[in-house]
Amino acid sequence: MTTAHSAPLTAQLNDREMPAWWRQAVVYQVYPRSFEDADGDGIGDIRGVTSRVPYLKELGIDAVWLSPFYPSALADGGYDVADYRNVDPRLGTLDDFDEMLGALHAAGIRVIVDIVPNHTSDQHAWFQEALTAGRGSAARARYIFRDGTGPDGSEPPADWVSVFGGSAWQRVDDGQWYFHNFAVEQPDLDWSNPEVRADFVKTLRFWSDRGVDGFRIDVAHMLTKDFVDPLPSQAELDAMPRDGNHPMIDRDDVHEVYAEWRAVFDSYDPPRTAVAEAWVEPSRIPLYARAESLGQAFNFDLLEADFDARQFRRIVGDNLELAGTSGSSTTWVLSNHDVVRHATRYGLPDAERDSAGRPTRKHGNEWLLSGGTRPALDAERGSRRARAAALFVLALPGSAYIYQGEELGLHEVAAIPEADRQDPTFFRSPGEDIGRDGCRVPLPWSEDGPSFGFGTGGAHLPQPGWFADYAVSAQHDDSTSSLALYRAALAMRRLLQTDESLTWVETGHDDVLAFRRSNGWTVFTNFGTEPFELPDGPPISLSSRHRDERILPGETTVWIAGA
Repeated sequence: MTTAHSAPLTAQLNDREMPAWWRQAVVYQVYPRSFEDADGDGIGDIRGVTSRVPYLKELGIDAVWLSPFYPSALADGGYDVADYRNVDPRLGTLDDFDEMLGALHAAGIRVIVDIVPNHTSDQHAWFQEALTAGRGSAARARYIFRDGTGPDGSEPPADWVSVFGGSAWQRVDDGQWYFHNFAVEQPDLDWSNPEVRADFVKTLRFWSDRGVDGFRIDVAHMLTKDFVDPLPSQAELDAMPRDGNHPMIDRDDVHEVYAEWRAVFDSYDPPRTAVAEAWVEPSRIPLYARAESLGQAFNFDLLEADFDARQFRRIVGDNLELAGTSGSSTTWVLSNHDVVRHATRYGLPDAERDSAGRPTRKHGNEWLLSGGTRPALDAERGSRRARAAALFVLALPGSAYIYQGEELGLHEVAAIPEADRQDPTFFRSPGEDIGRDGCRVPLPWSEDGPSFGFGTGGAHLPQPGWFADYAVSAQHDDSTSSLALYRAALAMRRLLQTDESLTWVETGHDDVLAFRRSNGWTVFTNFGTEPFELPDGPPISLSSRHRDERILPGETTVWIAGA
């Protein structure tokens, strides 16, 4: 296997000549509470992130995306925000944040922070004021309150179901009900209220003024709503087309909000970036990714795809076409804090699909619900496929998002006792959805110690013994490790990012995909199990299985430099 040293940044972080650094950036997602615990209380913190800046620099990433670090009761892993312009005291202070930001910038790493605009925590000062202010108050007008149904108003305004299970309406002491699309502790804001819009502009400027480079917008497609009485039933909601006029999902008027935000972003030098988490119809993605809106949007197709050549080729083609429509670049995501880690997904049976190719059975969730016993996990195969998929994705044009621990080849943790679980999905849908705790277990930094180097006070979610084999210290000096592969790929990737196009190379084999970048680099991925003979040409530059011969094994990706 051939490696390369990381190329230096071609411009300083404040250089106007690189306004579109994000277009082909590698962004590393840090889930702060599970990254590194500097103060030994069992919860990862801001100073923990700062302490690992040398690791992140050596990895070779371009930016860090920080999941929420704001004050929170942790009803939903920090996505229930009590104060948008502060740091959770358990995670540190604003001074700690500034120190971390400075350390990352000094290492040539930009910083993206998570903004959660659809809802607040029920501990937010606004919501506490709404509870005491009463019916018809200006404080309640910031949220979505309704009178109940039935003779005494004791029934919810509609039969709507929360994303996390159970009713989407919660009654308060004076009898009214508030809407929460997620956990009961996450009341939805009313984005028709000018005060709500103005306050979030203030928040965006607060973090931009501190030097933050960009924002990831949580559930960007759900802010604006049109709840006209009588409210439709859940069945009627489900049957409505999502064409821009749905009462609560992907409404056209949400882009009025983002046009205002774009003006804020563009008022900075360099402009602040944004990426939308928008689970919408593919044809609607460009609305969020266009320059006059947020500028970029996640594509999540690979999160639901099998390790399958046909699916990967279709997904790449579709998303590059969508990126061309919006004028943005696409994003590639194999894992994040909401899904089963892809090393595990690829080691389970492929999803059962309908005639349109949509998954009808999620083996990942079935495996988790059984405590990690059914169906059987082929961990070795999952790891092999994960390495191949990573090399495939990192060679594509567009930006790539790496979820913490992915570079270590971490698998999902299935065996978490019920008493230790934290995800509200688990508690509100018992027996149906095990939740997302298994991908949020704190990282292993060393092969021993009370929390594998995460912190002196243990870990807030239990770590399995097999984490020792995946620890950073176990992989650091191993040239065959997953960590070494990621470091080599990220260093070499800089040579690939010449433009945002690719050309498919026909291989004559349905299970083997190949594409060429404009500088002549060619990437081959064998999604099947039978070996494939590579054509004559330059030697292999990088391989997911550390092989240099001209035979491409099954479930393997290679990069070949241009002649």
